[in-house]
Amino acid sequence: MRPPDFANDGDIAALGRGAASLAVSLTPEKSDRLLAYLALLAKWNRVYNLSAIRDPSAMLVQHVLDSMAVVAPLRRWTHGRPARLLDVGSGAGLPGLVLAVLMPELDVTCIDAVGKKAAFVREAAAALGLTNLQSVHGRVEAVQTGTYEVVTSRAFASLADFVTVTKALGGARGVWMAMKGKVPT
Repeated sequence: MRPPDFANDGDIAALGRGAASLAVSLTPEKSDRLLAYLALLAKWNRVYNLSAIRDPSAMLVQHVLDSMAVVAPLRRWTHGRPARLLDVGSGAGLPGLVLAVLMPELDVTCIDAVGKKAAFVREAAAALGLTNLQSVHGRVEAVQTGTYEVVTSRAFASLADFVTVTKALGGARGVWMAMKGKVPT
C-alpha cells in the first residue's frame, strides 16, 4: 500500500515524529494504512460531513495522533494478548480504527448512532483490509451481548454517563479509556 496522493512529505514526517513522541512504533505498512485512512476520511468528509476538521494535516494531529495517545497504556495493559475493544460513539472510527491498525491483536468494534459514520467505518475497514474491525450502527444502550476487555470513548458523553451506560459491557475486569482531553474534576 502506498501513501495517498494528498500525503506530502511533511505529513509523512509528522506522522513518524508524532508516533515516536507517543512511543508508538510504526511499520511502513501501518503508516501507509493510517495515511490511506486520512485520505478516505478527507474524501468522505466532503460529502458526508463526518468531521468538522477539513484540513488533512490537522486531521493527522487531531484525529490520528490523538487516537494514538492510548496505544502505549493499552499495550501495557494487554501485554500483547488478544483483547476485545468496544469504541463507543466512534464517529469516523476514532480511536477504534486507529487502534485496529496499530494493534492487530485487538478485536475492535466501533459503534455509532449515526448511520453515515458507521457506514464510513465499515467501508474504511474493507478498503484498508482491517479484518479485526467491525462497525455497528446503533446506540450503545441497545448492545446487550458481549463482554469487552476494553471500552473506549473519545467524544461520547460525560465521564459519568459513559461509565454508567457501558458498565455492563466491560464485565467484572473491564477497563475504560475515556479520551476527554483534560483531567476531569
